[in-house]
Amino acid sequence: MKKLITTVLMLLYVGVSAILAQDKYELDNGWKCLPSQKTKDVGETISKQSYSLSKWQPAVVPGTVLTTQLANKEVPDPFYGMNNERIPDIYNTGREYYTYWFVKDFKESVPQNDDRVWLTFRGINYSCDIFINGKKINSEPYEGMFLRKTFDISPYLAKDGNNRLAVIVYPPDPVGNPNGGQGGDGTIAKGVAHQYVAGWDWIQPIRDRNTGIWDKVFIEKTGSVNLKNPHIITLVPGKRKVEGKQAPATIKVTAELENASNKSVQGKLQYSLNGQTVSQDVTLAANSTKEIALPNFIMENPKLWWPAGYGDQNLYNIKIEFIANGKTSDAESVTFGVREMQQEWNITTRSMQVAINGQKIFIKGGNWIISDAMLRFSKERYDTEIRFHRDMNLNLIRIWGGALAERPEFYDACDKYGLLVIQDFWMSGDCNGRWVDPMKLEDQWTRRKYPDNHSLFLESAADMIKMIRNHASLAIWCGGNEITPPDDILVSLRDSILPELDGTRWFIDYSNSDEMSFNSIGGNGDGPYGIQDIRTFWGDRTFPFNSEVGSVGVGDYESLLRFIPTENLIAPEYNPAATPRHKVDSVWQYHKYIGYDQYVEPYGKAKDAKDFAMKAQLLNYDQYRALMEGFSSHMWTWYTGSIIWKTQNPWTAMRGQMYDYYLDPNACLYGLRSGSEPLHIMYNPVDSMVMVVNNGFENVNNVMAVVKTHTMAGEEKVISREIMYMNASSAKPLSSLKRLIPRLCNEDGGFITLQLVNANGTILSENFYWLPNAKGIYSGLQKMRATDVEISARRINDSKVEVSVSNKAGNTIAFFNRISLVDSKTKERILPAFYSDNYISVTPDNKKTVIVEYNPKTSDASLEIMIEGWNVKQKSVSIK
Repeated sequence: MKKLITTVLMLLYVGVSAILAQDKYELDNGWKCLPSQKTKDVGETISKQSYSLSKWQPAVVPGTVLTTQLANKEVPDPFYGMNNERIPDIYNTGREYYTYWFVKDFKESVPQNDDRVWLTFRGINYSCDIFINGKKINSEPYEGMFLRKTFDISPYLAKDGNNRLAVIVYPPDPVGNPNGGQGGDGTIAKGVAHQYVAGWDWIQPIRDRNTGIWDKVFIEKTGSVNLKNPHIITLVPGKRKVEGKQAPATIKVTAELENASNKSVQGKLQYSLNGQTVSQDVTLAANSTKEIALPNFIMENPKLWWPAGYGDQNLYNIKIEFIANGKTSDAESVTFGVREMQQEWNITTRSMQVAINGQKIFIKGGNWIISDAMLRFSKERYDTEIRFHRDMNLNLIRIWGGALAERPEFYDACDKYGLLVIQDFWMSGDCNGRWVDPMKLEDQWTRRKYPDNHSLFLESAADMIKMIRNHASLAIWCGGNEITPPDDILVSLRDSILPELDGTRWFIDYSNSDEMSFNSIGGNGDGPYGIQDIRTFWGDRTFPFNSEVGSVGVGDYESLLRFIPTENLIAPEYNPAATPRHKVDSVWQYHKYIGYDQYVEPYGKAKDAKDFAMKAQLLNYDQYRALMEGFSSHMWTWYTGSIIWKTQNPWTAMRGQMYDYYLDPNACLYGLRSGSEPLHIMYNPVDSMVMVVNNGFENVNNVMAVVKTHTMAGEEKVISREIMYMNASSAKPLSSLKRLIPRLCNEDGGFITLQLVNANGTILSENFYWLPNAKGIYSGLQKMRATDVEISARRINDSKVEVSVSNKAGNTIAFFNRISLVDSKTKERILPAFYSDNYISVTPDNKKTVIVEYNPKTSDASLEIMIEGWNVKQKSVSIK
């Protein structure tokens, strides 16, 4: 098991150096490090080639002190068991303990004539001093987690081409007391950095507060003029259709040009698109930087970019270059999508609604924290996680304000898969003073002024805007999580920085602002959290554009085995008559278990941890299917959108996740996938009404709605077949099952199958519900007869398998089956893998087909398909 996990993580995190143009490369291997306490030598000495590094250790860059310690086996895996408690916390050790030197030797020649060599850091935490070949190169302090810095290192390069870069990185100051509060004592927010590292209700503290050179380091070679921060704006007027010829779109391009020479330079800024070249003559004064606007380009019949579920994610790539004296001084490649973001106030819901290319989009979103709490990022992991969100039929991700301005690689994946993004800036109601909190060191008005350096915050915000603004997926800026920034920051962002540097996107002052979603019912403006009676999502009206709702997500038993020691695999117990009512193992508590409480009991008291995890999956599926169905059923009348809190975990927590830290989906993902279908038939548990929701831009005609019931013995009855139509972007009730349900379910419960079928017999939507008896108990499931299924698997290609699961006539229903792609020898799951459906139920005399996709490079072992269900024993089959 541990070997499999290690292999998966190495593939996802270590990665291969990016293939960059010859004039730009990444310094991502061969680094050495040493705690600053172990040397009294200064940077001018350490950065000389003659200085010995024989006693220094390998370092992880990009990475943190903790990831380096972990790689060098100085600390245990903090995500396993209680290991995090064995790692010294910086609040107790002092900042010097996690202050580190990082050194990298590299080869680069002294540039000729007016050419330049540049060193760029895309992120350090929290401050640093930089030395090359015996000289300090940052004359001013370099601090702030969200600030790129580029240095002209041409004068510092060695004549023989052998160079040494030495960086001393200092932790945040203050580091915050991880006293159990949200963000600890709150003082972590005094810096311009992420806040969760002092602990939150979903994570334990990160012991080094993620100190280090945490993001990429580049060397770039240019001529005398460096092209920086290109900006592309696309204007798509009118209300567009997905198909057919498009009216023109306008492409607006600007770029910054920095002339690093002591003489003026004349040249041409240009790019080519659709066989046409757009250019602008430029004269740059010596030692100056200037933003240049190119003439507008009118693109005929553009291929538009659409959110997931609405159309294709078409992308264009251009190379913007500055040419002087007949040669390219510098060039930048930019990928972008042609689309326009709009928003308008819905007077019925009293909330904002989002439109893309003139078409309104009902928002189905998830809150995102960060890919990995220890900042071990990779393009591959980003791609997997964003694909999971696409596969859940979501169309938006919100980046929570206590974390990051997400990396370009994250946005690349969102561009690819069609996930719109709300990007919060770095504030939270917990740390920044919205509420009275006895865990906080300072009072509300003092915390309201955090961070200490407002100028640094604004400089960082401007830089991050420039870094990610060209991405089609970036849709909305948000001032902070559950609180506005201090007034001077808010006004500068809203009225100056964003209009100047972007000007195309909606800005929300904070995540549950009345500007986004008018709060007419009181409270915080978001929630509810935790497990709900599923009727709540259908029948109780909540906030009209809900920024946070939901919360559960315990993984299955295979997931629990990855981070909970065997002796701690004890099922939680709930007894409302006892004190305390909850009996939960300490490791489960440490990993932020959130109570499933009385909701497990209707399925039968959990016999052990494996049984508990199985029953938790039934709740997971039901919760998230009902959540999105309930919101969708009131599309445009109660709601313009909802955003789940939350869809992923950056460590081994036990709440708010559709897949675990190791990228293994649980039933949340598939319940949400069902409930979020673009065209979806569903059952309202409040009034027993069958409904259909159509999220698309086109009407749906000549479709048959089929309703079937099944007894616990598997007997099927067709209740109705109704040909129907649906208007675009709407929800519609069809027929009531109010009289039928008591007869079906009174004693032991029953099942309902709902289908939408076209004239060719193709199933467009299918939904399978299990219902309790009249007392709310799943008594029929508890005594359900075991059954067997026939399973076959055939290889479609080297990364795709088709799985067929058949249930014979005369059997009972094969209920709630988990399909897994596994190593045939170890029986461990291959991760990540993508299933077109899972936790499937197969009625008698029926068959289900599931497509499994995976990366063949993740395993060189022979593979097979495993299935296990509620009343189906585990079995495996080889892949033919």
